[in-house]
Amino acid sequence: MRVGTEEPAATLLGDSVRTAPSIWTRSYARILLAGDLACAVVACETVLGVRLWFGAFIPRTEALFGLGLALAWPLFLAVGGAYRKRAHGEGTEEFRAVFDGGVGLTAAVAIGAYATQATIARSFVMAMLPLALALTVAFRYWMRKRLHRRRALGEYMRQVVAVGHRESVLDLVMQLRRQPHHGMTVAAACLPSGPDDMDVDGIPVLGGFSDVPAVVAKVDADAVAILACPELDGVALRRIAWGLEDARTDLFVAPALMEVAGPRISIRPVAGMPLLHVEHPEFDGAKQLAKSLFDKAAAGFALLLLAVPMLVICLLIRTTSSGPALFRQVRVGRGGREFNVVKFRTMVNNAERLKVELEERNEFDGVLFKMRNDPRITRVGAFLRRYSLDELPQLLNVVRGEMSLVGPRPPLPSEVAQYGADVRRRLVVKPGMTGLWQVSGRSDLSWEESVRLDLRYVENWSLFLDLQILWKTWSAVMGGEGAY
Repeated sequence: MRVGTEEPAATLLGDSVRTAPSIWTRSYARILLAGDLACAVVACETVLGVRLWFGAFIPRTEALFGLGLALAWPLFLAVGGAYRKRAHGEGTEEFRAVFDGGVGLTAAVAIGAYATQATIARSFVMAMLPLALALTVAFRYWMRKRLHRRRALGEYMRQVVAVGHRESVLDLVMQLRRQPHHGMTVAAACLPSGPDDMDVDGIPVLGGFSDVPAVVAKVDADAVAILACPELDGVALRRIAWGLEDARTDLFVAPALMEVAGPRISIRPVAGMPLLHVEHPEFDGAKQLAKSLFDKAAAGFALLLLAVPMLVICLLIRTTSSGPALFRQVRVGRGGREFNVVKFRTMVNNAERLKVELEERNEFDGVLFKMRNDPRITRVGAFLRRYSLDELPQLLNVVRGEMSLVGPRPPLPSEVAQYGADVRRRLVVKPGMTGLWQVSGRSDLSWEESVRLDLRYVENWSLFLDLQILWKTWSAVMGGEGAY
């Protein structure tokens, strides 16, 4: 249970206690404010110190102006929305707001200097503000990771009432349990049948759709998540929203298009009704060309940079087990076209023949074959798999245009033969060396969850999302979890 509002707020830098969101979010925002100000002051002092080091004369007015910019830094971040509670903990909104605030202050200084013909040292615009921006982003990232660690321990969570059919509620419960960094935990459920004795994976069912405000008050919930179901039309949603106004409870509504998000969705008023406009994903054109050029350039550079380490890996494989260092296997790419994927060999030379004998020991719940302790894997291969080093030769496939750096997992022809119509949607883009599946659990994911992540990527891909996944891949690979 969450503590009441009479409890003292605990900061993320202090002792760990459970606090109400209205308390910890204010405490968290104060820490962000102090940290942002400190980043700006450090940037100012660094620039002034470097100028003094090179013998520059700094008038008092100029030093005071620099400190004034540092004081204005959190103000412009606030105008950009960097302290909104909804931006804390996940998504890109927080970092976009920080960037917008930094650009806004830079523009204000440049325009003000031009309008007043004031003489301002270019080091403030060219060095201090960019440095303050870099320090602030690094500080915000560190705070976010610290928040995620606390949430993994069950702290700083929002209590949610889930409203919908039992299957949808169960899916939400499992997703939030698997990804606690979202900061939500389901405290109760409201089903169309009303309260009953059957819980939803341990979550009590306390009411029906008309009982949502009462259930929120009963469990002292912070938010309501309304899942897609035909019974909850516009009138029903409006009544629920009205019932939650006094308590200022957050309301989240999940659209029926579960995997579509971001810039593809917009709300447009038509004939007095708010309609959800969904744009089609772009699989060709300028954006795909930019993605292809980026992939090939980055893969080519990585091959040059990693040439010597890859040669060492080849020697280790050849000297510790019989057989070639590289392993080639037919995989299915975009549009169902087959190609030969290249990897470092991590198994014994006759691994494919031994697979038939091990089929009954498959530990995966779908069309894939996975074993945590696969006897075919060599000692060097186990190390390579743990840190995904066996996939480095796939950079050649990226350069040849058969794969992308980021995309769905490249499937085997035997797997594709078992695909249903929906799963074949994975084949409309190039497979990737990494993807949402890589940064979300790797081999620990179920088949259904792996498919869901691949489809989510297909529906919402962008070059910016690719960069995010590449950044997260580093920590996922270094952790070595879910790799076998």
